[in-house]
This record gives sequence, C-alpha cells and structure tokens, in this order.
Amino acid sequence: MRQALAQAQKSYDANGIPVGAVLARNNERTPLAVGHNQRVQKENPILHGEMDCLQNYGRQKNYRGTTLYTTLSPCMMCAGTVVQFKIPSIVIGQKEVRVPADKPFTGNIDFLRSRGVEVRLLNDPGCEALFAEFLKNNMDLWLEDIGED
Repeated sequence: MRQALAQAQKSYDANGIPVGAVLARNNERTPLAVGHNQRVQKENPILHGEMDCLQNYGRQKNYRGTTLYTTLSPCMMCAGTVVQFKIPSIVIGQKEVRVPADKPFTGNIDFLRSRGVEVRLLNDPGCEALFAEFLKNNMDLWLEDIGED
C-alpha cells in the first residue's frame, strides 16, 4: 500500500486526484505495474488510478495470482474491470469518502465480493489523510470525478 500511496501523492502533486494503484503477484514485493489517477493531467475521463496501473502493465492473457492495491475503494468502472479480467484479490486503503454528506462515495466492495473477488480493507491513515487534504481545495474536481454536480 505504501507504493500505491506514493502514486496517489504523485497525482496530488500534479494537481490531480490522489488515487494510486499497484498490481503485484501474490507474495512478491516488486510490482508488476503502478499507476495513478490522471483524469486531469491527461484530460482522459477513464484514466483512474486502477485503469492507469492496468494500462501500464499492458495486455495480458490472464491475471491469475495477482493482487491490485488501491488507495480508494474502486468506482464501478474500475471494479468492473477487476471482475472482467478476473483479478482475484484487491487491497483497499480507504473505503469511502463522506463528502458531500448527502452523496457519499462508498466504492463497490459488495459488488467485488459478490463476484468472488477477495477484498481486504485497510482503513489506512495515510490514504485517508492525503484524500482529506485534497478535498479541502478540490471539492469541485472530486464531484466531477464521481459524476456528481
């Protein structure tokens, strides 16, 4: 998760949305690929952290034996991609963002579990602190990212 958080910081430092991801083989410390949210930096609406990571890994026959680490519970697009490619395991740094209070973003943990993905939630203080810092001055950008007005 430290490497995923470093990727989130990289996006934050580039005025982007601080979500980072790492794909690794189970029980190996060296990542297969890393990525971070680049919707803002590359003006690409689908370049979330998880999508950037998988794009950086490139075309694969399968994802057996891999774990995706992500700093924030994935949106439906990213969760669907995990299911589509049969990534067996995901580790999540932060489950939800409770801002705005009337439309909190809770990710798609139940969807992933219902499709057989092993989900581990860390409630990582570093992930939560970076995102809280981001939200202080970037609420409009966050709402745009989750499709809210």
